[in-house]
Amino acid sequence: MRLYISILGYLLLIASASGCRTSVPYRYSSTAHQPIQSVSPTTINAGSTSTPAVGESRLDDFEVTTVGFESVTSVEPDDNSKVQPTALSDAELSLEQLIADVQAIHPTVQAMYAAWQAAAQRYPQAVSLEDPMFGATLAPASVRSRNTDTAYMVEASQKLPWHGKRALRGAVERASADSASQDVETTRQKLAEIAELAYWDYYVALRLLNLNDENREILESFRDSAVIRYENALVTQQDVLQADIELANLEQRRIGIERMERTAVGRINVLLRRNPLSSLPQPPETIVRAIDLPEEQFVLSTAVSQRPEISAVAARVREEHSRLALACKQYYPDAEVFGRYDAFWDVQDLRGQVGARVNLPVYTGRLNAAVHEAQFQVAKARAEYDQMVLDVQSDVQMAYQQVVESQ
Repeated sequence: MRLYISILGYLLLIASASGCRTSVPYRYSSTAHQPIQSVSPTTINAGSTSTPAVGESRLDDFEVTTVGFESVTSVEPDDNSKVQPTALSDAELSLEQLIADVQAIHPTVQAMYAAWQAAAQRYPQAVSLEDPMFGATLAPASVRSRNTDTAYMVEASQKLPWHGKRALRGAVERASADSASQDVETTRQKLAEIAELAYWDYYVALRLLNLNDENREILESFRDSAVIRYENALVTQQDVLQADIELANLEQRRIGIERMERTAVGRINVLLRRNPLSSLPQPPETIVRAIDLPEEQFVLSTAVSQRPEISAVAARVREEHSRLALACKQYYPDAEVFGRYDAFWDVQDLRGQVGARVNLPVYTGRLNAAVHEAQFQVAKARAEYDQMVLDVQSDVQMAYQQVVESQ
């Protein structure tokens, strides 16, 4: 009886010492904020990482790759409320700095980054063993019985999954986290595009305002000359009226350009988490950007190998392949080992016991359906990859031709 009470006290001590500990989380150690490298489908057994050619998806198999994780001593959650609006100096507005600031503080990037890190936390959960179990049994009538000793039994057990199941569960979560990391980079690139478009709208609006002022000066000079010539009966009043009409058109045009400028300023301020009505420094007077376009075929191939959208879909294909392999592993049983001290036995040598239990995967209908579901999910992910490759190639080809035309 004393042994039984001692064991219960020890368990209560362990339970009180345990609890939710968040000081040592796992942080995904991928490189979402670094330039995206080639992420391409490979064979499930080989380790090649060749880049698919244009128009070719090469989705016969995907390799279930692993991504490194590292533990850190402490990670304080980001508090978006502490993010301060970007303070712009009185110097010229730089496009590169604008893009960097937008990518650094925009809430969308912070949300995607948090989702990525949250997905990374599922990996240590997936590869961990289940909690060991402890059980205790007591015969209450034996406590005060004069005919027998106190009868009790204590047991500890641990479930051990079939070899390879934990690794496949981890591969599923690694691929999911890898896909989330590519979503972060996709968001950063989209924000860079939005910021650059707003910057050029702002630049064009200011240049158009300057051009409008120059045209107005010329027209006012022409009108003054026309008035003098009309007063001297050298021209008709039509020249004066035509100049007035052109001046009115310039004023109307100026109103539209000012609206365009205010809209661009508001978009930039919102991207920088500033008041939309705040003023902005002006961009440089002249911007020279020499573009040396490579071959179109090279551009298309590079886009397929480096676009984060494709990398994200490729990671989802690897995730579905891991789920399929895990579904196939469910045909194998899991084991549970246990040790027991059974004081119900009168013979002292029979009280200590060890044993094992296994589940019997005999309901093959459920297992077969799970495998078939995983196979269809793999086919769906592969089709999405093919479509993403085609979409990226189409977008890049159109953008390439637009650049050629602008040149």
